Amino acid sequence: MTAGPVAAPLALACVLAAVGYAAGAARLRRRGDAWPWRRDCAVVAGSAALVWGLAGPVPGGPFTAHAGRHLLVAMAGPALLAAGRPLTLVLRLLPPGGPRRELLRVAHSPAAGWLLFPPVAAAVDLGGLWLLYRTGLWAAAHRDPLLGGLLELHMLLAGLVFAMAVCRLDPVRGRCSLPLRAVTLLAAGAAHAVLAKSLYVAGPPGTAFAGADLRAGAQLMYYGGDAVEVFLALVLAVQWYAAAGRRRVRRAASVPVGAR
Repeated sequence: MTAGPVAAPLALACVLAAVGYAAGAARLRRRGDAWPWRRDCAVVAGSAALVWGLAGPVPGGPFTAHAGRHLLVAMAGPALLAAGRPLTLVLRLLPPGGPRRELLRVAHSPAAGWLLFPPVAAAVDLGGLWLLYRTGLWAAAHRDPLLGGLLELHMLLAGLVFAMAVCRLDPVRGRCSLPLRAVTLLAAGAAHAVLAKSLYVAGPPGTAFAGADLRAGAQLMYYGGDAVEVFLALVLAVQWYAAAGRRRVRRAASVPVGAR
């Protein structure tokens, strides 16, 4: 990933989305609705990561800088945005009627259900990365700016879909169990780690990076990917803890008062 032709428009879109999110959250609070500040912080941090990865300076050699952009745009930014529950915010803001009903119809459609099914989302996200790095797609993208721009957009959207599928914080079609999402996250993390290790040994076909640059970029991708996956695992752990607490409360409520 390089700062290609769609980088500036995408970065601007991220800034506008963050501003819109903050304005929407402020509107909810003014009318008396609860909306945790940690969600605002997650969206602002995620948007900043995307803007930095898309248009900001990333230090290091060519491949190391690319690995940094990959982590910011395809992993860290989408994970933080998903934690902010953007769809939930929009649904809370929209009044009952046409636009809200249409948005719910899309979120609950079979297509959305399949795309946000964790194994499918992981296959789309990780499959795209393997195609980019282990085929001639990288070299072709650097020869064709339009293809490079489309790949940037794909990596951002695929990363966002994967993060939303694993976190499952917004109201979308289908209910996926915590064990399925946890296993999917582990499998995706393993696939990403294997890819990073393969890049440590040999760069993408058709490229000629310096050995030190290639190894530094592969290490950044490996350990940075682990950090993002730990964040997503923490989101799942919080959900598991909350679900366990609700089950305990229901069990306690079902016990007759005299039997307690």
